[in-house]
Amino acid sequence: MKKFNYMIIAFIGLFILTACTSTQAEQAVVAVNGAAGQPADVMSNPDDEAMMEEKEDNMTDAAMGDGDEMMSSDNHDNIAGSDGTIASQEDEAMTVDTELSAWQQIPLTDARTGEAFTLADFAGKAVFVEPMATWCTNCRRQLGNVRDARAQIGDDNVVFIGLSLETNISDDELAQYQSDYGYDWTFAVMTPELLQELATAFGRSITSAPSTPHFVIRPDGSFTDLVTGIESVDQILQQLEAVRG
Repeated sequence: MKKFNYMIIAFIGLFILTACTSTQAEQAVVAVNGAAGQPADVMSNPDDEAMMEEKEDNMTDAAMGDGDEMMSSDNHDNIAGSDGTIASQEDEAMTVDTELSAWQQIPLTDARTGEAFTLADFAGKAVFVEPMATWCTNCRRQLGNVRDARAQIGDDNVVFIGLSLETNISDDELAQYQSDYGYDWTFAVMTPELLQELATAFGRSITSAPSTPHFVIRPDGSFTDLVTGIESVDQILQQLEAVRG
């Protein structure tokens, strides 16, 4: 009988010991999870998992949105930079187109008045330039047509210049030539430097007086190709109308 009682007591004691061990284990799990800031039941809750996934998705969308904005901003900067570059090239091109050539800035002397000038002084006007020589008969025919065209234009925004290819004649000789043939516009003797610059710009044909070379400087400082041959009054007027627009 006593032996039976001892067995019952031992069984009860074993049961109590097992219960205590299980409780301590559960407490340990809770303590560990609590220390990590994650209660044990949070991760096992489907609703909480869905909320976490939604939050992560929102954060991802927001991040991508920022990236898109940054990409858009970068593209805008690139486009602006590209436009700026194009504008700069266009400005540079305009500068190159309208930049006066060296020969336009070489000093000359009006044979009749003795006043100094350059071809660049007539910026904003159309300038008809006729290289010539006092001994050239073709030049006299061409200059006669230039004289008649000039009389028809009557426009202060069109200038006529005669340039002697004879770099060794005096201003007085050229002025007398003007007076003899009634050429009452500006004439000047080319300097050797100007003659060389024009030959470089237009070719050797410009040095041949009998070919009656001539060209027009536009109001913006650019100039036409060299034209040779005797032209009629109408042809000269047409050239000037074309450059004046």
